[in-house]
Formats: sequence, structure tokens, C-alpha cells
Amino acid sequence: MTVVSRFAPRRGRNVELLLIVAATAIVLLAYVNVGVNTHGEVPSSLLVLGGGFLGIALAFHLVLRWRAAYADPILLPVATLLNGLGLVMIHRLDIAHGRSIGEGMALRQLMWSALAVGCAIAAIIIMRDHRVLRRYTFTAGLLGFVLLLLPILPVIGSDKNGSKIWISLGPFSFQPGEIAKIILAIFFAGYFVQTRDALSVAGRRVLGLTLPRARDLGPILVAWVLAIGVLVVERDLGSSLLFFGLFVALLYIATERISWIIIGLTLFAAGAVFAVGIGFGLQSIAQNFVSGIILLVERTITPETVAVPASWPLPAPTTAAGCPTRVGRAVLVMACPAV
Repeated sequence: MTVVSRFAPRRGRNVELLLIVAATAIVLLAYVNVGVNTHGEVPSSLLVLGGGFLGIALAFHLVLRWRAAYADPILLPVATLLNGLGLVMIHRLDIAHGRSIGEGMALRQLMWSALAVGCAIAAIIIMRDHRVLRRYTFTAGLLGFVLLLLPILPVIGSDKNGSKIWISLGPFSFQPGEIAKIILAIFFAGYFVQTRDALSVAGRRVLGLTLPRARDLGPILVAWVLAIGVLVVERDLGSSLLFFGLFVALLYIATERISWIIIGLTLFAAGAVFAVGIGFGLQSIAQNFVSGIILLVERTITPETVAVPASWPLPAPTTAAGCPTRVGRAVLVMACPAV
């Protein structure tokens, strides 16, 4: 006799609600802490901003109850906490620059967060079955990698704070890597659904660790090369680690083999050290090359031939060279002899 029983998975929406409230409480506590330490009082906008922040999270929670009752109950509270702490940090920087809450970047960032939540709600309502995204697995992969490469283009790519992760289109600028994160997550998830059986096959056992077969190392090696490429070309360790970490995490979820995590972390650590070393090496070569050019046009000057303030004593002779810049000014590079 066969007994058939029905199993209903737990929804977890009440747990999600409690975690959202706890995350909001932590964010508000951090906001109060900033206000007390900078102005000696609780911010007067605590209830307004706190209520708005909590309202955004609760709106998303209600949509999940309605359309995605079996979604993971941890993701939204974690995103709420991280986003809220980021807003508090931005608000602290606004205070340091003398900007009020209405003039600062924190309120603007909160508006962008509300817009992002609105887009997520629209996606959940419009897309009734997420499995349709599997049809566009490789299209998403191609689009994601194109977005990663946009900042290195000579026309629209821009360098800010030492990293080439921005593109500028007229008066607007943004990081295409932020969109690439979502698109590449779709690509990785779709790819691993198709290949998880092959990737789960065990290979040799080394030091008590079951390694995958050599033929199955191709995907992680390709992702490793792309991650190191982003690190070298765009000089952004955070994005490189995030993309490769996303790949390894989804690979582990698909195969449940811890060997993939160990292999991925080892590859990235070795690649990061190598990439940083190459970067410093190329930088030294470039500096030496420029120094050689300067020495070709150097000339000896004395304190009488250069008008400088009296507080700048120049021992004679002093070596200097004029280097024209893009705006037409000359930079005087001086090298005084050792005393």
C-alpha cells in the first residue's frame, strides 16, 4: 500500500517581517547615534525619515506576501539593513561637508532606493514565472559582460577615484556594473541549472577533499580570468571580488560541493596577488619612462633664474624641466642635490 502525503513548505513571511523591523531599528539607532555625536541631540527628522524607510521595506514585504509567498525570508531584511547603514554613512559625510538633510546626498540616495524597490515590485508583478528567464541565459551573459566592458571605452568611460567603473552620457554618469550584477546573476543561475549534474560529478580525492573532474574546471577558470581582467583593467577589487564571489556562491548552491568554494577562493587570491604585482610593476615602468624623458630635457638653474618665494631655499645648482600640460601650463620638476 502506497501512502501519499502532501508537504507544504514554510513561507517564512512572518519571520521576514520581524527581521525587517529589527533591521530598521538598527538603522534608526545608527542614525540617532550620528545625530547625538555631531549635534548633541536626537535628529528632529527621525520619525519622518525612519517612517519613510520602514514604509519602503514594508511595501516590498507586502508584495512578496502577495506574489512570492515562498521567497527566501532573509534576503529582504539583509538588503534593508545594508542599504540603511549605507544611508547613515552618507548622511554622516553630508554633515562633515556642512550639508543639511535636504541638501545632502543621503535623502537623494533614499529616493533612488525607493525607485529601485518600485522597479523590483514591478518585476515581481509582471513576471509571473521566473523560470522564463532561462530562455535568455546566454543573452544575459553576453549583455552582462558588455556592461562590464563599457567603462574602458575611450569616449564614454571615465576614471573616478582611481577606478574605471563609470560611464558618462552627457550630464549623467552611472556605473554599468550595478546593472551587470543583476544580469550576470540571471546568467549564472540559468547556466548552473543546465550544467549542475555534470558539475556535481566527483573526481579524485586529495587530502580528504573531493575535487571536481578536470574537464569541469572550464567554467570557473573562465569566470576567474574575467574577474582578474576586471581587476587589472578597471582597477576595482570590490567589483571583481563581488562578481567572482557571486559565481562561486551559485556554483556551490547548484552542486553542494565545498571543493568549488576552496578552488574559487584559492584562484582569486592567487590572481589578485598576481594582478596587483603586475599593476605595480607596470606603474614603475611607466614612471621610469617618464623620468627618462624629463632627464633628456633637463637644464641646470640657480635660485637667481627662478622667481620663488623667499621661504623656498634652492641650493645651487638645481635640476629642473618644464612639462607642458593639457591646459597649456608648465609643471616645473626640480631635483636638488643631496646635502
